[in-house]
Amino acid sequence: MGIVALLIFGVYVLCMYWYIFHSGGGTIPRAMQGTAADPVMFMSEKELYLSGEYSKIRNFLFFVATPLEWLIYFMILIMGVSRYFEKVATSQTKWKLLQNASYLFLLSLLLYVVLFPLNYYRYNLSKTYGISTQGFSSWMRDGIIDFWVNFGMSFIIVTVLYWLIKKSAKRWWLYAWFLTIPFTIFVMFIQPVVIDPLYNDFYPLKNKELEAKILSIASQANIPAEHVYEVNMAEKTNALNAYVTGIGSNSRIVLWDTTLNRLTDNEILFIMAHEMGHYVEKHIYFGIAGYLLLTLIGLWLTAKCLRWFIGRYGKDLKIKKIGDIGSYPLFLLLTSVLLFASSPLSNYVSRYQENRADQYAISLTGDRESAITAFQKLTISGLSEVNPQLLVKWFRYTHPPMLERIYKVAEKSEENKEEPLKEVPIKEEQKKEYQKK
Repeated sequence: MGIVALLIFGVYVLCMYWYIFHSGGGTIPRAMQGTAADPVMFMSEKELYLSGEYSKIRNFLFFVATPLEWLIYFMILIMGVSRYFEKVATSQTKWKLLQNASYLFLLSLLLYVVLFPLNYYRYNLSKTYGISTQGFSSWMRDGIIDFWVNFGMSFIIVTVLYWLIKKSAKRWWLYAWFLTIPFTIFVMFIQPVVIDPLYNDFYPLKNKELEAKILSIASQANIPAEHVYEVNMAEKTNALNAYVTGIGSNSRIVLWDTTLNRLTDNEILFIMAHEMGHYVEKHIYFGIAGYLLLTLIGLWLTAKCLRWFIGRYGKDLKIKKIGDIGSYPLFLLLTSVLLFASSPLSNYVSRYQENRADQYAISLTGDRESAITAFQKLTISGLSEVNPQLLVKWFRYTHPPMLERIYKVAEKSEENKEEPLKEVPIKEEQKKEYQKK
């Protein structure tokens, strides 16, 4: 089974390599050539080259990394590693909580070590292309924080999950889903004030004039906000970002300092208006509802698949019964597969909401020019791929590609009869290079 799994994974990697690097795609439609949406118009030749190269490598890593995790979970099971960890954990103590903690620590440490080369390559790749500015010691610190935060979350989930399985082997998935609702809301509530500050320093926006402008448009949108926060990201990245996080009294408007340093006030106001659009249109609550619905379906399918796999392949996977904590890698494998399979749907909904937020920001600010230049600067700062291949868009893009976003913002609006998107003069050397490509 292990050899077959390795062969399947190898064939899959070769197919994805061909698709990402040699199948073509990502060309600019003729109607958009020479417009504000055309990357030739706002990116240098070097930036275009680096963007294409960097995007291809990142896309390939994405499509390889997730199935690689599945393979690792599978090998941990069939090689008896999970069973061994379970024996070690149960032999050390009779306390169930300590057994769960011991098993999870061993499993988490193994996964951290095995996946470390891939994670380091991603970090080094980001530094090579000038996206990351983070030193190795800082990156390791974040990785260790990740390890313990994930360990703590996993400990709570596993302890409750396997307790429910032992109490009700048939309906544990339903009870687990009921408990997911308060747990998800609780995590979202504490994240801005407990989890996020573990990684970065947050403090009130120093530019009080800009803060007043942001709070003014927040007031126009009937958003209860008293402060805007900035976070010191320049020591870690050159990318730009801004977001609204948290729920209830812990909700926050956050700006990266890189965004403050590189965008104009009007560009920042458009981005903040976009984030406020999510709040006004209740996207966060639709997101929670969608997540809970997918979780319900996912837990039900996972329960069915767990029972079937253990019943048919339990001996090969070294799993005696579903209630053994040694079955946890199989649980991770199945949930990861289901999450990956559902990502095109969830990404489609997310892209729709992002489009809605863009249109809301335009209606609130009335500043299409700042929207276009903000999107262009975001593209350059992250070496983003403006028009990805179809599978990349389906599985990776929670936001519409920049080509679509810029074009939609700049195109003729039938509602307010604005001017259509005009062609921008192309420099002769850019035109020759474009034709060559």
